[in-house]
Amino acid sequence: MIHAMNHFTITAEDREATLGFYCGVLGLQEGHRPPLGFPGSWLYAGGAQALLHIVWDRPLPATRTGVIDHMAFSAKGLRDVKARLDAAGIRYDLRRQVGSGTWQLFCHDPNGAKVELDFDPIEEA
Repeated sequence: MIHAMNHFTITAEDREATLGFYCGVLGLQEGHRPPLGFPGSWLYAGGAQALLHIVWDRPLPATRTGVIDHMAFSAKGLRDVKARLDAAGIRYDLRRQVGSGTWQLFCHDPNGAKVELDFDPIEEA
């Protein structure tokens, strides 16, 4: 039976813009990727497991999100992330989840993929 999420894979047009968003703005790190026979990157969040796989040589689908609405990451440093997004000119929607108080920040990567970042309720916006 399923016990955890392994990774997400996205297709990207612009390598520099995509890595700038995920690594430069959101703080993931590009790491080891075996020679799979096609260009791509694996991004890590400090652990041994890659969270996001990016493929560079495939055309983007006409419907950018397809059947998956968004990918969500647990995050820390809400004020810093907001400042990074503001500095990069990336629009976002910040919400407080009813009941739990969790901060949910929604934005889009350079390829149109919707990204959710979830922050602890004790963080200050």
